[in-house]
Amino acid sequence: MTTGTLRLRKGSAVLSENGSLLGLVVLVVALTLLSGDFLTVTNLLNVGVQAAVTAILAFGQTFVIITSGIDLSVGAVAALSAVVLAWTATSHGMPWPLATGFALIVGIACGLVNGALITYGKLPPFIATLAMQGVARGLGLVISQGSPIALPDSVSHLGDTIGSYLPVPVIVMIVMGVITAVALNRTYSGRAMYAIGGNEEAARLSGIKVTRQKLVTYALAGGFAAVAGIVLASRLASAQPQAAAGYELDAIAAVVIGGASLSGGKGKALGTFVGALILAVLRNGLNLLSVSAFWQQVVIGVVIALAVLLDTLRRRQAR
Repeated sequence: MTTGTLRLRKGSAVLSENGSLLGLVVLVVALTLLSGDFLTVTNLLNVGVQAAVTAILAFGQTFVIITSGIDLSVGAVAALSAVVLAWTATSHGMPWPLATGFALIVGIACGLVNGALITYGKLPPFIATLAMQGVARGLGLVISQGSPIALPDSVSHLGDTIGSYLPVPVIVMIVMGVITAVALNRTYSGRAMYAIGGNEEAARLSGIKVTRQKLVTYALAGGFAAVAGIVLASRLASAQPQAAAGYELDAIAAVVIGGASLSGGKGKALGTFVGALILAVLRNGLNLLSVSAFWQQVVIGVVIALAVLLDTLRRRQAR
């Protein structure tokens, strides 16, 4: 093999690994040239806040996609967790730390049910999590009676800004991103997720308890969804049972745009973070350019399709 061929393959591998980051840089430069309002401190902080909920959901989705699964329930679970927090704290006088803990438990429980349906019930992840989406959304509507529930002031502060330039949702997003990176790179469960996504049968034969690890994976996704729901509710100052509708698709898109493979075995926290930023920057930039909301949906759809196409091409090249 010639030196030129080796360099070409190495360059292709580097581009494949860092394509999303390069895409983000190109997008930022383009929007900076097209709009004088884009590269301002206020707008960049706004982009970070807009990306926060999607990124947190996407971090949880990363665990699932690495194991070659999918979770369509995270948006509904986020809304249900927020409704439970507001309902227990406002309507029943539960102290907000306990109410927050209860909301997190609800999210984790939904994830465990997903995992149980997939591992013990042998349901495809698509069907199991789609069913949970309906159940969680319905329970949120039942508990709230279809109306928003106000959040206690102590919880609403999660949507505030510390000082002038430090939004709390951005801080939560960064913390959840660090937790994701550590879990994937420094823990047994993280390594097991990659092994299961790469070859589930080989992982089982090597001694990995696949059933238990899948339960952990979906429980993490549910817990992250609960955190995202609390952050979203704090920004709105109320828990709305119909909130986060469609957010699961944005979360999946962020993971795939960030370089994860829908066939499993590949994905990184940093890539997911960049993917969420790309979606937020794109939406923000299109708003600044006064692009119709209808056309924005078209553009986002094209970006998602291109990301999946690139994933397919990467897998073909790997073969």
